[in-house]
Amino acid sequence: MKRGVTGEAVAELKPTEGASRRLAGAALAAAVLMLAACTASAPPVETQASLPPPAIKPAEVEISPAALREHQRILAAYGGVYNDPRLQGMLEQTVDRLVAASERPDLHYRVTMLNSQSINAFALPTGQLYVTRGLIALANDESELASVLAHEMGHVLARHAAIREEQARQAALVNRVVTDVISDPEVGALALAKSKLALAGFSRAQEFEADAIGIGVAARAGYDPYGAVRFLTSMEHNSELRPQQNGAAINPRAPDFLSSHPATPERISNALANARQFNAPQPSGGGRDKAAYLSGIDGIVFGEDPSEGFVRGRRFLHPRLGFTFTAPDGFSLDNTAQAVLGVKHGGGQALRLDVVRVPAEQKLAEYLTSGWIEHIDPGTVEEVTINGFPGATAAAKGDQWDFRLYAVRFGSDVYRFIFAAKHRSPETDRIFRESIGTFRRMSLAEIEDAKPLRLQVVTVAPSDTVEKLATRMAVADRPVERFRVLNGLDPGDRLKSGSEVKIVVE
Repeated sequence: MKRGVTGEAVAELKPTEGASRRLAGAALAAAVLMLAACTASAPPVETQASLPPPAIKPAEVEISPAALREHQRILAAYGGVYNDPRLQGMLEQTVDRLVAASERPDLHYRVTMLNSQSINAFALPTGQLYVTRGLIALANDESELASVLAHEMGHVLARHAAIREEQARQAALVNRVVTDVISDPEVGALALAKSKLALAGFSRAQEFEADAIGIGVAARAGYDPYGAVRFLTSMEHNSELRPQQNGAAINPRAPDFLSSHPATPERISNALANARQFNAPQPSGGGRDKAAYLSGIDGIVFGEDPSEGFVRGRRFLHPRLGFTFTAPDGFSLDNTAQAVLGVKHGGGQALRLDVVRVPAEQKLAEYLTSGWIEHIDPGTVEEVTINGFPGATAAAKGDQWDFRLYAVRFGSDVYRFIFAAKHRSPETDRIFRESIGTFRRMSLAEIEDAKPLRLQVVTVAPSDTVEKLATRMAVADRPVERFRVLNGLDPGDRLKSGSEVKIVVE
C-alpha cells in the first residue's frame, strides 16, 4: 500500500448520481483489487513515476508521447522500475537473442523490469515489454524467462496488443453508451457484461497463438522449448498456494494472473505439444543456463518493496509511513499498491485498509457519513480514540454483508478500515475492534529492523532435504510447499546434492 493512492476500488465505493449503489457491491469493490496479466494497457492511477534510461537508442526507435504516458502509468501501477543493472543486462541479452531468431529481426523492443511482487508480464503495441521481479523470482532458468518474453513478443508479432487496444476502446464506447443512454440498470449491466465477455474470449484465443509463436522463437534461439511447460506448471502450483475460499466468499486476489489466460492445465498441454515439435525433453538440461540465471537473481527482493510496506503473517507494517496493525485470527493479508486486503479462511469475513486525504477541519464522524459509502446506520456513528489517534466508527448493512467502518487520523492522512462479515454480531464487532486496536505507531527499532525479504541461492548439501531447507524459509505458512513451488519441484521430487536452490531469507 502506497501513501496517497486510493485506487479504483475506492472510486467504486462512491455512489453514482441518480442511482442507489448497494453496499454488497461496495464489499466486492473493497475486497477485489488486482491487475490482470498480459494486458495491452494498464489501468489509470493517480501517482507518477520517473522514466528509466531508454533501453533502446532514440535513433533506433521513436517513442511517442502517448507511449511515454502509458509507460508512466504502468510504472505507477507496478511500483516503478526495479533497478538492478546485472538483471537488466540479462533481460536485454535474452530479448536480443530472441529477436534475432524471430520472423521479424528488424523489430526493436524495450524491456522494463517492474518493482512488483506480482507474477506478471505484458507487452504494448510499440514493442515495450514489461516483466515483474516476482515473475523473475519464480522462474528457475533462462529458458523459462525466455519463454515468457517470447510469449509477449508473440503478442507484438501477431499484433494482438494493437487489436486488444481497439477492443478496449470499443468496450469503453459501450460503457459510455450504457451510461448515457440506458436507464434500466439491469439492461445496462447485461450490455457491459456481453462486451467484456467478448473481449475476454478473444484474449484467450490470442494466448494460445502467442504461446505457439513464443515457443518456436525460443527454440530457434537455442533455448529449451520445454521452459514454457515448466514455468506454466510453476505458475499453476503457485496459484494453488493461495487460500481456498468457498463460492460465496470475497476473494481479494481475483482476478489474478490467470484471469486473462486460458486454464493453466490446458496451456501446459498445448505448450507440451508445441515443444515436442522441436525436440524431446533433454535430461541434461540443455538450453536452460540455470547456473547463470540463479547467479543473476541471487539477492533479488522477494515480496513487497519497502515503499509498499510488508505483510508478515497477520501483521502489516509500513516502515516508511511508520505504522503497523494486526488482522484478526484466521485472516490472510494481501498487500497491493492501492490497499491492504484481507480475507478469513472460509470466506465469512474480509477487510480492506487504504489511505485518503481528509481536510483537517472535518470531523471523522462527519466524514463517515459524507456519502463516500451508503447505508450507514446513523445510530452507530461515534468518535473513538485508537492508541492516541482520533478516529470514528460506524456500522452499515448490505443485502449479503454487514460492515464495520473505522477512520483513523494518522499525521496528515486518514486510514480507512472496512471490515465485512456475512452476519454482524457483538462477537464480530469485538473481533474487529480488537484488530483496529492494534493500529499504532512503529518504534524506531521496529522501523530499522523492517527489511524486505530476499532470495538466496544455496548449494544443496548431502544431508539436505526439502523439509530441512524449507525450515530456513522466511515465510509465514506452508514453507515446504512454497519451497517446492519456488524451485519448480513436484511433490515426489528429491534434491540432488551439489545442485543449487532458492530460499527466502530476511
